[in-house]
Amino acid sequence: MTSLLTYTFKSLPSTSKWALRFSLRPLSSSSQLQAAAAVQTKSKKTLAKPNIRNIVVVDGVRIPFLQSGTSYKELMPHDLARAALLGLLHRTSVPKDVVDYLVFGTVIQEVKTSNVAREAALGAGFSDKTPAHTVTMACISSNQAMTTGVSLIASGQFDVVVAGGVELMSDIPIRHSRKMRKMMLDLNKAKTLGQRLSLISKFRLNFLSPELPAVAEFSTSETMGHSADRLAAAFAVSRSEQDEYALRSHSLAKKAQDEGLLSDVVPFKVPGKDTVTQDNGIRPSSLEQMAKLKPAFIKPYGTVTAANSSFLTDGASAVLIMAEEKALAMGYKPKAYLRDFTYVSQDPKDQLLLGPTYATPKVLEKAGLTMNDIDAFEFHEAFSGQILANLKAMDSDWFAQNYMGRKAKVGSPPLEKFNNWGGSLSLGHPFGATGCRLVMTAANRLRKEGGQYGLVAACAAGGQGHAMIVEAYPK
Repeated sequence: MTSLLTYTFKSLPSTSKWALRFSLRPLSSSSQLQAAAAVQTKSKKTLAKPNIRNIVVVDGVRIPFLQSGTSYKELMPHDLARAALLGLLHRTSVPKDVVDYLVFGTVIQEVKTSNVAREAALGAGFSDKTPAHTVTMACISSNQAMTTGVSLIASGQFDVVVAGGVELMSDIPIRHSRKMRKMMLDLNKAKTLGQRLSLISKFRLNFLSPELPAVAEFSTSETMGHSADRLAAAFAVSRSEQDEYALRSHSLAKKAQDEGLLSDVVPFKVPGKDTVTQDNGIRPSSLEQMAKLKPAFIKPYGTVTAANSSFLTDGASAVLIMAEEKALAMGYKPKAYLRDFTYVSQDPKDQLLLGPTYATPKVLEKAGLTMNDIDAFEFHEAFSGQILANLKAMDSDWFAQNYMGRKAKVGSPPLEKFNNWGGSLSLGHPFGATGCRLVMTAANRLRKEGGQYGLVAACAAGGQGHAMIVEAYPK
């Protein structure tokens, strides 16, 4: 099959058949990008299924998402996860001994606390008899944590699960080179002075070169930013469109923050420092200022810049998931039902960031819904170019027929329903924690705006993706 996305900017002139095909379909006008109209309450069927437990999210919280290298830089991941758990306990007053299981997502693991869910749970005062495990699935790690909890409850194994996620980009593991690691291990095993001297004689200065982790695909060695640049080119997403969308994200996030709509954020008293109360990456700028930035990945032709990309972020989130009958028996008024979900995967070289495009029609079909039934869309924003390329792909019959094996497009989400309180570009993206934020934002928006159904979707490294339907709990 001819590759859709293997062209670089040099090989994608404006007359390219790929760019031409999508450039004829402009995403939106400036007025649409500024729209944030409230969704009207609609009367629709519920997605409850016979003989299947209804599963609800009672509530969810996150500590403020901060740019890496700021207030959380002296902490460890389990410190952030513990803070999120304590915030959830305070918000919901759920007794610790009622929680049957905990599962957290993370991406770049701290080797000292590889099962960060367990360490955070113990630190937050949960019983040592309460099991916990950690999952990793790149940017959809906490999505996987939540759906693992849903599956445990749906199968009847447990009634109450806490799911969450954490990432600390301020302190990432940096390793010695493999040659140096091997020498150190061999030295540890050496039994005689002669053996040690023999090993030391083989030492070379280049052994000291460190290995730095990179936000890159192991299978392709390509950074996600490069993939975003190529994706934007393939779908004819211009630099100005990307900057305009990024400004929209920051402007809506600032408005939501000022109006107190980001109610999932809980304060965190950082040891030895002040209490952090809000996200610190929300910075509305101007299109003129954004246009001055140079390409960050493909130079000089790229369109992805620091201004239209999500930033390295520290943060943690947690949600309380229960069987509906258990929640009601305990006197809770849940926020939302967690309904159908799906996972997808594509070629990590050519379609790395198109998870939402593939996952959205699948989850809608599982739920028996259409795009018109969705009142609140919450998609992960890795890059402006990634979001806009997905919206164009979703609105293309040609792409659906040639690459997805579908007869027709699913349609593009209307921007007046899309990420109305900002997204990862502005709020931040702690890799392992974003999924819970997406679900809670969807649930809170449905309550605020009077909608019934929310659709959460995200892309992830490895060419994977996730989508879930969130249904508002009846008032």
